[in-house]
Amino acid sequence: MALTLYVDTARWRAHQKSVLDQFPGIVPVCKGNGYGFGHERLADEATRFGSDILAVGTTYEAARIKDWFGGDLLVLTPFRRGEEPVPLPDRVVRSVSSVDGVHALVGARVVIECMSSMKRHGVKEEELGLLHAAIEDVRLEGFALHLPLDRTDGSDAVEEVIGWMDRLRAARLPLHTMFVSHLKADELVRLQQQFPQTRFRARIGTRLWLGDHDATEYRGSVLDVTRVSKGDRFGYRQQKAASDGWLVVVAGGTSHGVGLEAPKALHGVMPRAKGVARAGLATVNRNLAPFVWAGKQRWFAEPPHMQVSILFVPSDAQEPKVGDELVAHLRHTTTQFDRLVDR
Repeated sequence: MALTLYVDTARWRAHQKSVLDQFPGIVPVCKGNGYGFGHERLADEATRFGSDILAVGTTYEAARIKDWFGGDLLVLTPFRRGEEPVPLPDRVVRSVSSVDGVHALVGARVVIECMSSMKRHGVKEEELGLLHAAIEDVRLEGFALHLPLDRTDGSDAVEEVIGWMDRLRAARLPLHTMFVSHLKADELVRLQQQFPQTRFRARIGTRLWLGDHDATEYRGSVLDVTRVSKGDRFGYRQQKAASDGWLVVVAGGTSHGVGLEAPKALHGVMPRAKGVARAGLATVNRNLAPFVWAGKQRWFAEPPHMQVSILFVPSDAQEPKVGDELVAHLRHTTTQFDRLVDR
């Protein structure tokens, strides 16, 4: 009995191909928990569709993935002087976001990150003149721009990239390759047309692996079902059942990421109102579970345990049976499955 990730493999790979066709020279990204699929699986997929490079989050991820992927590995977290050394092969390319970092990586293959409107990290415009001497001692693979997802000020992503291309050119720095994130396919075409001598490579993870939501589905197996009457006590905290129904023990707990949720940016009155309502319910121990039974998302009977969750299903619904599987609406990037099934 397990929390299972089911993958419609043909559909998933068809979506991958559609993204690959839109973004020639794509740099697939495999970081964190491998977007819910695991590093080994995504490394296999990148090898299957012939990628020459795979982007990873950290040097520790690169150390693990190097045995599963034979091409270049681009580490997205910028190098910092004094970081713990991790033994890595020469095919690993380091991101660098400071002039000092470039100076510290003598002989290494590097991609230099420029400071975008994200304002997360990157070399600033006034520092470009200092890069001339620094890049003489490294093998420069290109520059990079990590762009924001939303542009609430109405600004144009392409114009932001063009601005940096002009600054780099004015500083007489090499523009053979520019790595970019969060650009649309038509925006990439506009850039390639304007700068035909530069190769633009889109770093893409979410859109590539998770762009077709119907290609994947999590399901948790029902392990036990216990009938309860209103007022019966149950669980670790011996709460009382609010009404007649069933306590349903289903595979999937905190160790899988069930009950864990990354913060979301809320836009508009309605989403904010729903957030306030959920918070209010949580104060009286009413928390909606990600599991669906009989067409409805069910409530946690109590907070999820380490490997299972206990749900409350009221008596007016169909009784679940041991061995049934409940669809679970889980976020791929925070979920760890027990098994993956291709179908």
